[in-house]
Amino acid sequence: MIRSLFTAATGMEAQKLNIDVISNNLANVNTVGFKKSRADFQDLMYQTISAPGGISAEGVQIPSGIQVGLGVKPVAVQKIFQQGDFVHTGNDLDMVIEGDGFFSVLTPDGTVAYSRAGAFKLDSEGRIVTSDGYPVEPAITVPTDALSITVGSDGKVSVMQAGSTTPSEIGQLEIARFINPGGLQAIGKNLFLPSGSSGEPQSGNPGTEGRGTINQGFVEMSNVNVVEEMVNMIVSQRAYEVTSKAVQAADEMLQTANNMKR
Repeated sequence: MIRSLFTAATGMEAQKLNIDVISNNLANVNTVGFKKSRADFQDLMYQTISAPGGISAEGVQIPSGIQVGLGVKPVAVQKIFQQGDFVHTGNDLDMVIEGDGFFSVLTPDGTVAYSRAGAFKLDSEGRIVTSDGYPVEPAITVPTDALSITVGSDGKVSVMQAGSTTPSEIGQLEIARFINPGGLQAIGKNLFLPSGSSGEPQSGNPGTEGRGTINQGFVEMSNVNVVEEMVNMIVSQRAYEVTSKAVQAADEMLQTANNMKR
């Protein structure tokens, strides 16, 4: 009976984590470039009272045996890199990657991080940067006399300068791919870092070797589906509730046993 209390408690802990993941998804429903997460679970070890296929004392084979599970545990919280909806903004510095890949940005400590959020801006030096001021890598600086910025689907960045009738190319945006994007380490600020599971970044020009292309004047919204997350939240809430009922039932059975008299 005590075993059932601990087993049911693992279910409550697992559903609590599930609600945490769902809450983060819903909180970021309007975050540009955000990718939703999903909690994965697996059953714990089993206590084998009677092994299936064993031989009984009468020489008869036991068909199924007796194995009692000891609960559940979280095994992964996986990022789902399904593409989000595109929203047209008309802003020259808003960009989306249509297809696979990530923008590369340089963090203050010199580390290159990766992001799907293409809501870029200009800093005081004319560099194309993220909302936190991290410049894209390789760095691209827009001249002070630029009248407009054009980004091609292949990542070429050009500007129209005052007094000129033809655009001037000022840089090349690169896109990085990973063999396993789900293995990237999320560090917040819409940024990811490579890990041993993600593999090394494979950088190159957009549209080459399976990399996506760039569309200017759009942003990629979060890929969170509110209806789906609400359904998942209801399911998780009910699972938490029914597991708590198992704790209550085990407690009541123990109470009955304790109240028995000779």
